[in-house]
Amino acid sequence: MGLLSPVFDFLFGKDPDIFDENGNVLHKHPKKKWDAWQNRLKADPQYNWRNHTGTQAGSSAKPSKDAQKPS
Repeated sequence: MGLLSPVFDFLFGKDPDIFDENGNVLHKHPKKKWDAWQNRLKADPQYNWRNHTGTQAGSSAKPSKDAQKPS
């Protein structure tokens, strides 16, 4: 089936290789890239969803009225 395999792949499509045996999505990035992603999310407050104003309950800071006026 070695010669017909590319033809079958073209006609019927290839099997996706992003899934593991259990059907979960498995991204094949190196460990260094995953570690950099996790460190960015932990260290940089810009990427921390808890720091955004929409999730801070009881915050006394309110947006200025100039920012709310339509132009």
